[in-house]
Parts: sequence; C-alpha cells; structure tokens
Amino acid sequence: MGMIARGRPLKGLDMAEENEEHLAEKEAMVLQDEHYQTVAFLAKSLSDENRLRIILCVSNGKKSVSSIVEELGISQPLVSHHLKELKRSLLVKIERSGPFIYYELVDPRILDVIRTLSTVATDLLTTRKTF
Repeated sequence: MGMIARGRPLKGLDMAEENEEHLAEKEAMVLQDEHYQTVAFLAKSLSDENRLRIILCVSNGKKSVSSIVEELGISQPLVSHHLKELKRSLLVKIERSGPFIYYELVDPRILDVIRTLSTVATDLLTTRKTF
C-alpha cells in the first residue's frame, strides 16, 4: 500500500520502495554538528507569526516599511523590529533608493520551507486527539 500524503495514497510505491525512500531521506537529513546551530537560528527566525507574514508580503517583490505596515495592518515599530531580525538572519535584503529603503526576500526557497511547515502543522493538528 502506498504512503499517505495529505489524505491521498501515493501510487506505484510498494513497502520495499517506501522503506528505501525513507532511509534515503533520513540519511540526507542528517546534519553535521556544526549545522545544528545554523538550522536552529533559521528556525527561530521563522518562529514568529508576524515575521512569517512579512516574509510572505515581501516575497511578491520589493516593499517599503510603510507599504508592509499598510498591507499587514501592524504598527511601524513592530514591522521595523521584525525586518531587522529578518535582515540579521539573512532572509531579507535591502535596497536603498533615495530616502526610501525597500525590502525583499533573499531566497524564494524559504517559501517552500514555510509551505512544508504549514502542511506538517496542519497534518499534526488534524490527527491530534487531545489539547
């Protein structure tokens, strides 16, 4: 029987193939000791709802602080604080144009990470029996 992904069975996979794929994925995910700190730093940067919203906002192109404030409906000091953290974690970059500063996402792969986390979170919460 195929593995279940978001409620749908994957076709064409028998148990041996599933086990081989799982083992290969597990081996690929093994981190070297020096990578734990880096991954934890990135995960911490993604651990705030407002930062996630800002990342999604600037993923559509360059945005000024005022346009982020207007689009997300959060205060300018809070947006500036989170942008500082996202810049520090290398998730956003800045571009200066006259008196204005524009922010944009550095690497679109971070959106894949966020989508994967969202799917896992949804799947875990769906199967949760107690709160």
